[in-house]
Amino acid sequence: MNDKSDATEAEQEKKNLEFILDIPLQVTVELGRTKLLVKDILQLNQGAVVELTKLAGEPLDIFVNSKLVARGEAVVVNEKFGVRLVDIVSPNERVEKIL
Repeated sequence: MNDKSDATEAEQEKKNLEFILDIPLQVTVELGRTKLLVKDILQLNQGAVVELTKLAGEPLDIFVNSKLVARGEAVVVNEKFGVRLVDIVSPNERVEKIL
């Protein structure tokens, strides 16, 4: 290959990468889960506490487009909640979660 075709190929790869970088993804942080009966949901009122499956201090699950990708811990940043990543899920672990 010559330098001109290498430069053209590099420019095309850069454009492809820029296109991918602009794709929006849904990020969800899950504090925990529970199952409730309809009658229990209807009895909820302000101040009610719903017990979740996770223990206090346990890492939060972080999903991207409904796929588990990481775990983290809750933090406060400028009076808003945030999440600090503490563990990135390996590709093997992601596959195990699907099966």
